[in-house]
Amino acid sequence: MSHLIAEIAVPVPMRRSFDYIVEQSVVEGARVWVTFGRRKVVGIVLATKSHSDVDEARLKPIDAVIDTHSVFDTDLFTLLRWASQYYQHPIGEVLHSALPVRLRDGESAEAPPLEYLRHCVDLTDFDWQKLKRAPRQKVLLEWLATGQRPASEVRQSFSQSCIDGLLKHQFIEQFEAYPESQQHWWQGLSVADKPTPNLEQSLAITALVAMHNQFGIALLEGITGSGKTEVYLQSIEPLLTAGQQVLILVPEIGLTPQTVARFANRFNVPVEMLHSGMTDKERLSVWRRSNEGEVGIVIGTRSAIFTPFKRLGMIVVDEEHDNSFKQQEGFRYHARDLAAIRARQLNIPVLLGSATPSLETLHNAISGKYRHLVLQARAGNANVASQHLLDIRDQPILFGIASGMVERMRAHLTQGNQVMVFLNRRGYAPSLQCHHCGAVESCQRCDRPYTLHRFSNRLHCHHCGDQQFVPHSCGSCHAHNMITQGVGTEQLEQGLSELFPEYTVMRIDSDNMRSKVRLHQTLEDINSGKCQILVGTQILAKGHHFPRVTLVVIVDVDGALFSADFRAAENLSQLITQVAGRAGRAEHPGEMWLQTHQPGHPLLQDLLLNGYGHFARLTLDERKAAGLPPFSCQALLRCEAHDQEQAYEFLRQARDCFASSQVELLGPIPAPLEKRQGRFRMQLLVQSPQRAVLQKQLFTALPSIESLSLANRVRWSVDVDPQDFS
Repeated sequence: MSHLIAEIAVPVPMRRSFDYIVEQSVVEGARVWVTFGRRKVVGIVLATKSHSDVDEARLKPIDAVIDTHSVFDTDLFTLLRWASQYYQHPIGEVLHSALPVRLRDGESAEAPPLEYLRHCVDLTDFDWQKLKRAPRQKVLLEWLATGQRPASEVRQSFSQSCIDGLLKHQFIEQFEAYPESQQHWWQGLSVADKPTPNLEQSLAITALVAMHNQFGIALLEGITGSGKTEVYLQSIEPLLTAGQQVLILVPEIGLTPQTVARFANRFNVPVEMLHSGMTDKERLSVWRRSNEGEVGIVIGTRSAIFTPFKRLGMIVVDEEHDNSFKQQEGFRYHARDLAAIRARQLNIPVLLGSATPSLETLHNAISGKYRHLVLQARAGNANVASQHLLDIRDQPILFGIASGMVERMRAHLTQGNQVMVFLNRRGYAPSLQCHHCGAVESCQRCDRPYTLHRFSNRLHCHHCGDQQFVPHSCGSCHAHNMITQGVGTEQLEQGLSELFPEYTVMRIDSDNMRSKVRLHQTLEDINSGKCQILVGTQILAKGHHFPRVTLVVIVDVDGALFSADFRAAENLSQLITQVAGRAGRAEHPGEMWLQTHQPGHPLLQDLLLNGYGHFARLTLDERKAAGLPPFSCQALLRCEAHDQEQAYEFLRQARDCFASSQVELLGPIPAPLEKRQGRFRMQLLVQSPQRAVLQKQLFTALPSIESLSLANRVRWSVDVDPQDFS
């Protein structure tokens, strides 16, 4: 007797689906429990069929059906299957990465009833003397007298013992109920007062509103402080009025709360955020509410692109150039590019915003593929910050700051302004060295120097995460003369506190800002003027508005001028421009000073004299001449192994699986970071001027590569459209 067969996507690193016998009704996109090897896993139904290529006697039945309907809508399911093919990643891992963790573990996709608390006594003649010794219980009972409240909301303000006391005496009761649906949130939409846009903003808003209800991609290229967020706000207003939802993608967790506040203050619609700092329960709640159409605006980081919507009307990608939109491990997708594909499926517009657009996006805008909107003036009365190079050759340097810059900083501080000092290197010092024999304390697993962290008094490897106690003597010669080399943000913070003892110095980096609450409070302290000197890494460079900052100092970016990565110049110019944009954003004029030992370098000269736009167009000409993206397409095969020769040999054999006449093959060569976590790393670059040719070659070659004898003895991956070659 033949059975109905289901193709199941299982979250394993294998580029195929698996057949199971269906003993009860299933639908495409639904989750099921299946036995895979010796374990039970959650799989997703891809299709059903009447015949399997595998002998039916060898097939296992589906253990249990979790969903009666698909957990993906049709368009999102199609997008994920397309992404699996384009990024050459196993379909099971792709589908599972698009789901909240709790759904991956088999929890119901339907929202459960919530716990509520309500009063259950007549308070008109209630004897309040019964609560004379329990004032908090009295306050809670009076509050519940105004109406029932979710138990989770009550627990935020009252202790469990307070609640239990009222429950024990049966003054209140706990019950379960489904919350009232908010699917029609737009019916009571109101819009707060909004500023009058300038001419450039008005033209951009008009163009974007005209793109509603049709597919199109627009690049909003606006200098820092030009009011791009205001353009976002006013361009989505008609969509919200019509009951359509909006997805806003931002690059950093730190930007999410302030962006949520900006949108929530303008529109009285449900605004939710999605990022990795939230609990699994919180993320699932947002997923459910968005899927039911109960959320007007979702603001999130990279993975928010997979959020289901009932009536999605527009996608906005803020700071679209940021590399954090590209996933660097596992399923290596680019959220910006998936946004474009998803919008095309839904026939809705995409807005890409940036002061420093990526060269791929800029090329599409210049060639006419994207609508190009430009904001060249700062909003309000603010002027563009002046930019300068400081030649620090032969200058005295103290804590990484040139002596001349110290006086410049003091001049701004005495006027009541704030100063930002940018150094993209956390820790106290990038290396610890023996002053006697010159040996550097290094991570044996990565062959890279340890970074000294004074706050924790440990040596950290920033590549593999290994930590060691700070040695009192040299491991090579046993001398007790250990010195630091270089400057990190910890040392810069300490030095500036000594140079400016009368001012408060605040360090903002990933070591110091481990929680979203801590970062949010720090940003509030900065804007309230409690801190006068800000020291930080890239966290400070992206999208923050500090109206009191009038001077930005950039310390030590010379290393990026000589990188082997062809994207290094683009990334550095974006970083400098973004950091410089933090100065002079209000009525006070701002300036940026970049300390360098290379004042005559063409990149720095062009960037500061002519701006990012000129630099980017010149770099596009160079890329075209060299046949590099966006004028070609790339895929990077990475391989790691404890045996360096084994990693090289695998990629050498993989190279032979491609038709060299169809694509250009570069490698195998060692990765720039040749060793990490005890594994040697090699890479093979596959390049073609035509995307379809590259995809066909990958599709043809990968089955042969997977069948190589070394494929199961090394760790390897494919990265389509790679952004990071390290």
